[in-house]
Amino acid sequence: MQINELIALINPLDVTNQKLKVELTGIHQDSRQVTPGSVFIAIRGTEVDGHIFLEDAIARGANVLICEESFYTEAPDVSVIEVEDTRTILGTVAQAFADNPARNLRIVGITGTNGKTTVATLAYQVLCKTGRKSSLLGTVSKRILLDELDSSLTTSDPIELANDMRAMVDAGSEFLIMEVSSHALSQERVNGFDFEVAAFTNLSHDHLDYHNTVDDYAASKKLLFDHLPPTSTAIINIDDVRGHFMASDTMASVNEFSFKTDHNHILQNTAEGLSLLVDGVNIQSPLVGDFNAYNVAQAFLICKALGIPALEAAKALQSCSGASGRMETVVADGDNLPIVIVDYAHTPDALLNILATLNDLRFEDSQLVCVFGAGGDRDPTKRPEMAKAAAKYSDRIVVTSDNPRFENPDLIIEDILKGFDDKKKVTVEPDRQKAIQAAIKSANAKDLVLIAGKGHEDYQDIRGTKHPFNDYEIAEAALQQKKEVH
Repeated sequence: MQINELIALINPLDVTNQKLKVELTGIHQDSRQVTPGSVFIAIRGTEVDGHIFLEDAIARGANVLICEESFYTEAPDVSVIEVEDTRTILGTVAQAFADNPARNLRIVGITGTNGKTTVATLAYQVLCKTGRKSSLLGTVSKRILLDELDSSLTTSDPIELANDMRAMVDAGSEFLIMEVSSHALSQERVNGFDFEVAAFTNLSHDHLDYHNTVDDYAASKKLLFDHLPPTSTAIINIDDVRGHFMASDTMASVNEFSFKTDHNHILQNTAEGLSLLVDGVNIQSPLVGDFNAYNVAQAFLICKALGIPALEAAKALQSCSGASGRMETVVADGDNLPIVIVDYAHTPDALLNILATLNDLRFEDSQLVCVFGAGGDRDPTKRPEMAKAAAKYSDRIVVTSDNPRFENPDLIIEDILKGFDDKKKVTVEPDRQKAIQAAIKSANAKDLVLIAGKGHEDYQDIRGTKHPFNDYEIAEAALQQKKEVH
């Protein structure tokens, strides 16, 4: 790319050394990644302002700096482009440097507090099972066709996102299903391309450490729908109290989904799975629970909006398992063992939903045991609310550590304990491995044990270090030990 092409993209306030004759090779927002021929763009982050690294970027060979303030340099081979807001233009520029891969993808975005990962995974699985070349970006998994890569954020930064899309297009992908977080929307990480379909799952208490209020959180989610073009489709769960708010003002065609209409019903919800009627089509799914009924329905409606024949999508959903770490049963070969479920539920609403589902599915004489904690350096107000959610359906509760990050785990647990009116059925074990082992050891054959909060994660984040830790593997070993004792 030449500098005149770059200038034409971003409508700058001012440009120095506009006649620079250098082939621009790429764009970076981390100065440590800069090489000769690079464009460095200074982004004002929540913790670090990229403008303090302008000199470092020059030293590493950057030929163009894009920034929000006047900056002087004597380097003759450096051009400075001043713009009003670097964050707003980053997506467009990143797409251009990747040769605009989004134009060759049919992109679906899914937002909401709970269910994003399951809906995204189900939609991706349906597309794959019906022979469509599809890719996936989300919390649990980043997939380019069937190849899985590491995924660190729900929604990547615009440069990584553009590069991922380039790799997807080069691999032959036609569809991209992606989760879209509230952080990504408020930080404009999905600027520079359009969504063909966007879906809203639900909204509940989460991320208030970042958004301050639920209204601010909801407004960030709504940005996905506010920016949809008229050619797009918005699939909105209007059984959620924020559903109509999400749908308001969008230019897209709106499909307001509800299980309270003649065309949509939960026909059956048992331990064997779900039977649904969605848009008049019968759908069978191995997933269980009312919350998963919404996830399955939205995945079906997304595929239908993409032009997948309804009966074809419904047939594929019969064998779609959804995401790992979401209502995942720990497989154990043996008699007289409790049923152990691992789930990512880490918000009050998600915890309440899964416990309500397990409560409906358990035997009359069985107990429901819940092991959970809360993440550090995150909204502390949800911690006592999670305790209330756990207390509603659980017969026994083990409060433990989750990802404490840079907080003291004991203080996080103290915050959780404030939410219990009655602590008689509550045990505290800060060591998560011991908590899981104790819950399984004390459970009887017909009991249900829920291990909540981490799901698919294979680490525990303690003071900036991710220590290997897998709830499923620890539970599996505890069940095996219990089997050998009996």
